[in-house]
Amino acid sequence: MKIGKQILILILTLSLVSCNGSAQEKENKTPTTEFDFSTVEKFRNTKIRGQIINDYDNIFNPIQTKELSDILYDYDLKTTRQIVIVTIDSIAPYSDIQKFATDISNYWGIGNAEKDNGLTIVLCKPCRHIGIATGTGTELILTNEVCKEVIQNTIIPEFKTGKYYNGIKNGVTKLIEKWN
Repeated sequence: MKIGKQILILILTLSLVSCNGSAQEKENKTPTTEFDFSTVEKFRNTKIRGQIINDYDNIFNPIQTKELSDILYDYDLKTTRQIVIVTIDSIAPYSDIQKFATDISNYWGIGNAEKDNGLTIVLCKPCRHIGIATGTGTELILTNEVCKEVIQNTIIPEFKTGKYYNGIKNGVTKLIEKWN
């Protein structure tokens, strides 16, 4: 009976050690985004349609959307630099709008792949946050400091008076000026 218990304890110990060892060997080295945008219909559909104004929070009226789209579309045709605007009512599960903007920009493939010259502006009005994500080619000119300055001095003052469209439009205009 003693030998049976010893064998049983030995088998259990070996199985525990082998389970622990195999769990440690499996290490995922590929970086993953915090959220899989392909699981949300609106983000998946927009990627397919390639919209440059994605007003999910319904901040802009149709005339404003068309005017802003025309500015962005014409700039893209003239320079191959793509600017995308996204308004949302929540950045959940994210806590950082900058990370959200970067991930959605990468998921959609904003800008020219060879030049990496995209720019994505994300506004979450209920969160009171705005973020600008730039491609690596774009950030050579539109650095984090330049984007922060445009947000603080051009966009935010308009937002404080409730003029969200004017803030975004003026911010886009200022970013285009600095980009040229």
